Amino acid sequence: MIINDSQRGAGFLLTESARLLRKLVDRRLQPLGLTRAQWAVLAILSQQEGLSQSQISARLEIEKSTVGRLIDQVEKSGWIERRPIAGDRRVWGIHLTERARHLLAEVETVILRSRCEMLYGLSPEQQEHLCELLQTIKSSLASALELDRAEALTPRSAAPGA
Repeated sequence: MIINDSQRGAGFLLTESARLLRKLVDRRLQPLGLTRAQWAVLAILSQQEGLSQSQISARLEIEKSTVGRLIDQVEKSGWIERRPIAGDRRVWGIHLTERARHLLAEVETVILRSRCEMLYGLSPEQQEHLCELLQTIKSSLASALELDRAEALTPRSAAPGA
């Protein structure tokens, strides 16, 4: 059954709002030569430099091979550099370059502007309430996902009479 416009609820509105925000941010990052995925790597490193590819992968919740390609792209752009980690020749720490630090200031302006436009028309109290509601939704979905994962790992007992 196809859902018509009158049946579209909160899930649809959340998904569509997120899609539009991603599209807006992508459009605004493009003149800086940056994608949202690349920005995500830089944002993580701006909080904690020297992380390994595996640690970045875990924080972004994407496959290590995907992060590896992403890090290669960001490195070719001159925004990060790999440095050896003392005591482990197999692992490299990822660090921001000075060029990236200047870029992050511009990116922050883009992100803050987009966030303000997203919340335009909402009072500070409404914005705070929206964040509380979205946090509740996020927690509920995380719990449902964890429950599904646990159920998928639980062996099913044999059917009666089998």
